This record gives sequence, structure tokens and C-alpha cells, in this order.
Amino acid sequence: MPDDADVIVVGAGLAGLVAATELAEAGKKTIILDQEPEQSLGGQAFWSLGGIFLVDSPEQRRMRIRDSHDLALEDWLGTAAFDRTEDSWPRRWAEAYVGFAAGEKRSWLTERGIKFFPVVGWAERGGGNAVGHGNSVPRFHITWGTGPGVLEPFIRRVRKAESQGLIRFKFRHRVNELVRTGAVVTGVRGDILASSDVERGRKSSRDISGDFELKAQAVIVASGGIGANHELVRKNWPRRLGSPPRRMITGVPDHVDGRMLAIAEQAGGSIINRDRMWHYVEGIKNWAPLWTGHGIRILPGPSSLWLDARGKRLPVPLYPGFDTLGTLSHIMATGFDYSWFILTKKIIQKEFALSGSEQNPDLTGKSWRQVLGRATSGIPGPVKAFMEKGEDFIVEPDLPALVTRMNALAGGEPLLELTQVEREIRARDRQLDNPFSKDMQITALRGARAYLGDKLIRTAKPHKMLDPDNGPLVAVRLNILTRKTLGGLQTDLDSRVLDTDGQPVEGLYAVGEVAGFGGGGMHGYAALEGTFLGGCIFSGRAAGRAAARAVG
Repeated sequence: MPDDADVIVVGAGLAGLVAATELAEAGKKTIILDQEPEQSLGGQAFWSLGGIFLVDSPEQRRMRIRDSHDLALEDWLGTAAFDRTEDSWPRRWAEAYVGFAAGEKRSWLTERGIKFFPVVGWAERGGGNAVGHGNSVPRFHITWGTGPGVLEPFIRRVRKAESQGLIRFKFRHRVNELVRTGAVVTGVRGDILASSDVERGRKSSRDISGDFELKAQAVIVASGGIGANHELVRKNWPRRLGSPPRRMITGVPDHVDGRMLAIAEQAGGSIINRDRMWHYVEGIKNWAPLWTGHGIRILPGPSSLWLDARGKRLPVPLYPGFDTLGTLSHIMATGFDYSWFILTKKIIQKEFALSGSEQNPDLTGKSWRQVLGRATSGIPGPVKAFMEKGEDFIVEPDLPALVTRMNALAGGEPLLELTQVEREIRARDRQLDNPFSKDMQITALRGARAYLGDKLIRTAKPHKMLDPDNGPLVAVRLNILTRKTLGGLQTDLDSRVLDTDGQPVEGLYAVGEVAGFGGGGMHGYAALEGTFLGGCIFSGRAAGRAAARAVG
């Protein structure tokens, strides 16, 4: 029997689409399978803010940021902290990816029509020493058009290839098994799911209407991670981050279920770094949810006062936007799975943004008029909607009323004492009486405003929180928000899946999150942000090119 295609791609997200475009450009025939309906084309990337990690870009240079390959690699390796025998391939992927980010990445993307917002964001600032975790300089480049803007050129290319007969889509096809002929992966088997017209992001049915089997010379797994599967998240939860949260909210749609990891493992693939994962600590429940337990991440500026469940201030350097997993570890050590921001109206006006394409209609819609309105018209509309409708937001003119409502929202025994919370805030406010301070967060705020991008749109002028002129006061309950899988199928630099002996499983490739974005975990223990979409693009490109060469 002839093959159904040269290559089968399992997953129609960003990584799979990039791989498919490379195959089409090489003239190879490809089938793209996805368990979701066609309206979900693009997968999880559609919902993203579109952050891209670039090094020494024109946008950075215009903002007077001095970056270099060597500085970025030092930051990456200090953050990844590779320390395991199996980290050999992840480290090679990390080195290759930083080289890509400092080299052709931007030009390759702009050739495909992707453009970037001119102000570069400063994510994961670290706050420790120079060789440790964090970005030494701003590197977070927001795509003009956010997640949909990242997807658009690749969707356009696969649709063109589809019209040329090079690509076929098979939606609602769920893979249950990778077929092997001897030691070679030669196809897939699975279920055909009943058709579904659910809105993008909503949970689709798993009713089965038939089965299928397809043959090809190679299979590329591009199925994503485990973020919506809380059972797998808890099973793989790392001890270094404490006990798994009793309560989590979810930052990815239901279809991000991790099924293909076990299926690829059964076909001989090696999974490494299962305990490496990336979850946010600034999650809020979506007041208009699409998927199960739908949460949104606050993208905070550095000014909010961060308190644990009992009202104690988080230690240095756990400030908003500085060290995600360090903060997660500290919060879980408190015995609670939530924490609090306290801030003012002036802070929320300038510093609060929400992650996701749907929460940033100005950037997603490519509207400069709306972007300028964000900077001049007060609290952004999506943030204001959460203040008014979101259950995690509390707004009050005075601190006693705020603390009373914070305790009510937490439920159970009142954990917050007004005297403790007030002491933390007044002590912080006193540090603003002088142009110097022993409070390292105040020093960090002043340092942040030395960067023009932060001064313009991301960091409020330091002010006293208990001054009524800066109010009202705002409290936000912050939940643990599941998101990314940092470990996964081990791959070489051609995205070929390796077995437990370190040898390629012939005919099998893995890209994107299912491969830990490359190598089985190119981020190591932690990420620098803006690196997930880029990892999908880089690994997808490598797999598409390698598979095109291999199938002849």
C-alpha cells in the first residue's frame, strides 16, 4: 500500500504549522492531524500575547538597550541551571536557540510579515546576582497582532500549500498509537471524533464516530504540553517547589492534555525532565471563562506590594515580574496556594496589563489609536472589566475596609491582621521620604524608571500607597496558574526523538512544548519569557527541514 503522505504532523498549533510550511516549501506532501475542530487552528498560540525573545534587535537599540549574544547566553544558562546528565541535548538546544535569537530569527520572521511593537518589555528581571536567574536587559518583543499575528504568516502558507495539494488537514482526528514497522515509525492510528462547532477555546466533545490509520515516512509530534491536565501536573510536580497546590486555575484550553507524551514514549521515545514546568503566580479567574478553570495572568509592573496569605511581605528579590518560579516556591512554602497584591489606582493605571490576545484588543487588532488611548485614558478597558467583574479584585478607599474584604474573599479563618498589613505598607511608604532607600523594591523601581520603556508605559512614579490622593486602594488575590511544560521528549538538533539509549527513533520527530521546546527541556529549570513561541518556531523549522531531507 502506498503512503498516505510523506510526513504526518500531529497537532495544528504553531510548531506543527511551522514544520508543515517547511515541508511544503521542500515539495513534500503532508497531512496535519488535530483532535480539535478547524476553528481551533493555531492551537494555544492563538491566545498568547505574542512575546518573542530577541537579542540585540533594532527595537532594543532604539530604546538604548545594549544587548549581545554573550550576555543573553550568560543569562540563559544562569537561569536554566542545567545540572543533570540528561541535560546534554537541552543545553545544545539552548545554545543553538540563543544563537538563533541573536542572529537570523528577527529577519526570518520579518521576511514572513511579522512586525514588533517598538517598546521592548522587561520580563523575569531576576534580582539576584549577575550570573544567576533573569534577563539583564529588556528582551520581550510583543508581536504586532499578538498571538494571531504570530500565526498568520504560517496559516497563510499552509492554506496556500493546501490549495496546491501539498497539505491536507484532518481535524477531529485523535491519535491513539504511533504505528511501527520494525523499529521505524511509519504512521498513526486513532479515533475520528464527532464533528464539533464549539467556539475556539471551549471544550469540545470526545464522542467517537469512527477510526483511522494513516501511513507516512515520518511523523512529527506537535501536540503541546500538559497544562490543562491537572492530574499530570500534580503527578510530575517537583519537590523543590513544595507540595502541589490544592487549587489551581488553568492558563491553557482543555485540549492541552499531554496525551501524546505517553503515546510517543510507548513508541520508544525518551521523556526527560518531567518535573520541570512553568506556572505563573499572578493568576486571576476569568470573569468570562472559555475553557475549564479559565485563568488569566496579570503582567505586572514592579510597584505592587506583594503579601503572602498572612499579610507578610515577600522577601527580596520576589517582586512582581522578577522571578516566577522563585516566587512560586516561596508561596507554596507558606502552606497556602495564593497570595495578594496591594496597590493604588495610580499603579494599576500604568502597570497592569493582562496576558493574552483577547485581553489586548489594541495590540491584537493592530490599532495605534487604541494603543495611544491605553497610555492616555486611564485604566485599560480589559483591566477595568476585571476590577468590576472579576472575583479576585477588591477596590476600597481605605485600608480597614480593604483588609476586611480580603479576609472575606479568602474565606475561613481571617488570616490577615489590619495592624500587620498596615505596618508593611507604612514602612514601605516611609522609604519614599528620601531619594535613597534600604528597601530594595524602591531601589528597583527607581532603577526600572531609568529604562525609557518602563518610564513611559510600565512603571508608575514611586508614591505613597496610603496617601488618599493616590487611591483608591486595590487588592488582588493571586492564584497559581498552570501554563507550560519545560520537559518532554528528548530530541537532537534535527528534532529527531531519541530513545533511552540516546539513539534516534527512526521516522519520529517532536517539536514545541511536547519536546520541552527542544531537546527535552532547553529552558532547564526556568525560563526568560518570550521564549515559548520562539521555541515552537525554532524546533518546528528544524523538524520540517530535517524530515524533508530524510524522506527523499
